[in-house]
Amino acid sequence: MPELPEMETYKKLLTEKILGKTITDIEVNREKSINVSSLEFVQEIKGKQIIKIDRRAKHLIFSLNSGKHLLLHLMLGGWMYLGNEHDNPERTKQVVLSFGDMNLYFIGLRLGYLHLLEEQDLQQKFSDLGPEPLEPDFTFDAFQDMLQSKRGKLKTTLTDQKTISGIGNLYSDEICFEAKIRPTVTVNSLDGDSMFSVYNSIHTVLQNAVYLGGYVENLLFLSDQHTGGYNNHILVYDREGEKCRRCGGTIVKIELNSRKCFYCPDCQLS
Repeated sequence: MPELPEMETYKKLLTEKILGKTITDIEVNREKSINVSSLEFVQEIKGKQIIKIDRRAKHLIFSLNSGKHLLLHLMLGGWMYLGNEHDNPERTKQVVLSFGDMNLYFIGLRLGYLHLLEEQDLQQKFSDLGPEPLEPDFTFDAFQDMLQSKRGKLKTTLTDQKTISGIGNLYSDEICFEAKIRPTVTVNSLDGDSMFSVYNSIHTVLQNAVYLGGYVENLLFLSDQHTGGYNNHILVYDREGEKCRRCGGTIVKIELNSRKCFYCPDCQLS
């Protein structure tokens, strides 16, 4: 599932490509992927301009000059492609937004969605999300304060969107590896130094992943040379049985609260 770095990459690239452009046509092939009827969806957004593209947690927000917003959550298996009728993946597209001869294809939205929302509904949608970990107000003091009452496992806490927004299965394991701490430790067992190591690792891993374009390998457009660059830099996630690139130990996989969890038992201390 795309996480903060992937959605931040999409935000940057789509801002360069479609910001200020007018939606000239809409195709809805799966009504369950939207939250209103196809007719209303088309009537509300056809002819409107995209005036801003934002990210919140794992969501992307396309703001229209009508004051309404399109809220995207790709969930598991969802992705986008920007191309034309001759240049696009041979996959079923749930929704297509056209900008003249350029189309933005939404693919794999079986669990994901593209919802049309008023401003107040958008804010309500985000009301229970935790802070953004790359924002200036995400200080170490704030991080410590938010974890004071937590008693769960470190990985579970990092992936709890009500605690910190945008971190998912892959980056939580990479953060724990960077911090040299096992994802299975309980948050309340961490001392001050360990807590600071986790805090720094959140910034290091996420900033590096954003810089490299995230891990999702599906290109956003034909000449895209940025998306997916982090994939070659993954150190533990999905590397069960492979050698640790830091200490030479063997990466293990466990199940933690029904999530896959990868770490090195030799250099990630309990």
